[in-house]
Amino acid sequence: MNDKKPKIAIVGCGYWGRNLVRNFYELGHLETICDTEQSTLDEMIKDFPGVNSLKDVDRILDDPDIQGIVIATPAVTHYQLAKKAITLGKDVFVKKPIALSLEEGYQLVKLAEEKDRVLMVGHILLYHSAVKSQTF
Repeated sequence: MNDKKPKIAIVGCGYWGRNLVRNFYELGHLETICDTEQSTLDEMIKDFPGVNSLKDVDRILDDPDIQGIVIATPAVTHYQLAKKAITLGKDVFVKKPIALSLEEGYQLVKLAEEKDRVLMVGHILLYHSAVKSQTF
């Protein structure tokens, strides 16, 4: 059994992102946080010492030491970020919705299967205004 803890990066440190940062930090898996707002990063670093911070998501995606990406950005960015992360060999946890269309959601699932990557979606709330009623 491999005792090495996976290194996780969280992209987006807003309302839900902050909760995810806290949880992954407490688990000892949080390596890096990423947000476009430097003031948000500065605040997070005070609360979670020892965690790297970046404003450029591509630096996280290109880092071979990061095994998993948590996406907690605005819903409109979920599909593209998840697709890029999976394509680059990262496991992905994305807060819901996974994408803004059913077709994009299916594409991500298919890509994760093809790349043998983990793709998980957070389901804290049952409904989100960005998602229309769909039958699965």
